[in-house]
Amino acid sequence: APKQLPAVLLAACATLLALAAPLLAGDPDMLQDVCVADYKSLGGPLRLNGFPCKRPENVTADDFFSAALALPGNTGNPVGSAVTAANVEKLPGLNTLGVSMSRVDYAPWGVNPPHTHPRATEIIYVLEGSLDVGFVTTTGKLFARTVCKGELFAFPRGLVHYQKNNGGAPAAAISAFNSQLPGTQSLALAMFAASPPVPTDVLARALQIDGGLVEAIKSKFPPK
Repeated sequence: APKQLPAVLLAACATLLALAAPLLAGDPDMLQDVCVADYKSLGGPLRLNGFPCKRPENVTADDFFSAALALPGNTGNPVGSAVTAANVEKLPGLNTLGVSMSRVDYAPWGVNPPHTHPRATEIIYVLEGSLDVGFVTTTGKLFARTVCKGELFAFPRGLVHYQKNNGGAPAAAISAFNSQLPGTQSLALAMFAASPPVPTDVLARALQIDGGLVEAIKSKFPPK
């Protein structure tokens, strides 16, 4: 029996971690009515899943208001799309609420390139036009379809996904997230615009291409 004890403890720990994983994966539950982000009190770059709270007497209705998504973004860029975020960094009243939104505008045939949101599931609602959308699972399966005006599509948390305007007129969509700050990681920028850069030989072997081609691609994505 004593020899079995470590195995029993290990199994118990594994069970507890499995049960806790869904809780650790999302934004924490709030413990007060509101916690409006106090940008002015930040003394350094440290964040503990959010921002400090404003004093209650300093909170106003404007802390929960934004017109950021009212106007289309500038799609005059190489990919032909523009994402306008309304997250906790732009709308202080979202702090601890676990939700945010974005507006995505597309030029004709514009693309929102493959990317992930590591902290949130996304649901997209098409305002104008129609989009070809899709996401790829961890087993490499692509789920893709066309989504038209007035229709919805969901992208699971953390999975690579994309959208493409499939028409010759501008398109627009609204995205909602179950995180106040979902984060966005572009695949192209992560590989070719990291600072310091990802080694060329690593990318060459991973993508099965010549190192010179990797350098040529990197030149199109200067580090930020």
